[in-house]
Amino acid sequence: MSAENVENLRRAFEAWNRRDVDGWLEHTAHDFEWIPASPGAVERTVYRGDEEVRRAFAEIWEVWEVFRFDESEIRDLGDSLVWLGRVHARGRTSHVELDHDFAAHLLLRNDEAIRAEAFLTWQEALEAAKVSE
Repeated sequence: MSAENVENLRRAFEAWNRRDVDGWLEHTAHDFEWIPASPGAVERTVYRGDEEVRRAFAEIWEVWEVFRFDESEIRDLGDSLVWLGRVHARGRTSHVELDHDFAAHLLLRNDEAIRAEAFLTWQEALEAAKVSE
């Protein structure tokens, strides 16, 4: 199942890049939790379930004209995956551009993502997954 989990994660990120929230949610459990990367935040927001995730995605795409992920590597850890890559974004109104490392650690249950936590550095994601470099 490992290769299938990696491919499902790739398809989920491809769905994000198409702004296809249904395509993203196809690869998650209905009680999925998403913790986006939040620079400078004391507490990180947690979105739970399909409707909260839909609402959060809509808010992101309202603010960002471009918000795309480019994969560098996926590490299969058995009961979790670590996605390593870059995020490219441009503000819809501000036109501020971002281009930097991005990572996510996803926990799996029965081949579905049940939790995803995003990070602004690869090192943070690897530490969260308890992977040593």
